[in-house]
Amino acid sequence: MLTEDNRTLLLQVARQSLQKGIETRNPLLVDALDYDDELRQKRATFVTLKSEQRLRGCIGLLEARRPLVEDVAYNAFAAGFRDSRFAPLEKIEIAELEISISVLQPSTAMQFQNEADLIRQLVPGRDGLILGYQQRRGTFLPAVWEDLRDPAKFLTHLKTKAGLAPDFWADDLWVHRYTTESFSDQG
Repeated sequence: MLTEDNRTLLLQVARQSLQKGIETRNPLLVDALDYDDELRQKRATFVTLKSEQRLRGCIGLLEARRPLVEDVAYNAFAAGFRDSRFAPLEKIEIAELEISISVLQPSTAMQFQNEADLIRQLVPGRDGLILGYQQRRGTFLPAVWEDLRDPAKFLTHLKTKAGLAPDFWADDLWVHRYTTESFSDQG
């Protein structure tokens, strides 16, 4: 668990990166060496932006590649300016934006016999999932359980996100499970 001070600092870095994006169309450049050890650890994150309770951008990585503070700065910028589902943020939007940061724990492969077995193993509210089949892959953060509370529906929507039919099943379909530490601010 991150300290409360470091959570606050990461939210500030995310907001500063969005502001830097407005000014320069580039992310805030941070040097992990300027931060304490907890923020220098390589960690995977997702940054989610909401405006008036609606998704406004969400970008992240499933595997740790950068120090935590650098990953947050980059993903905040990408969520605001590179999420292809949305137009780039405008200056007027930033003050009211809710920023959520999810720090991922490493994922583990799930073992299951069939779809019903997989659904029985899911823990609503806790599990983030990565689902894959051949070249297709999709993920849902644990926060998605707020909108999709039923495990069967959660899985069906995740298959659709991965580009598969809602009723698709194959014996070589794979699923990894992960948890997150998530925190947010609002404007």
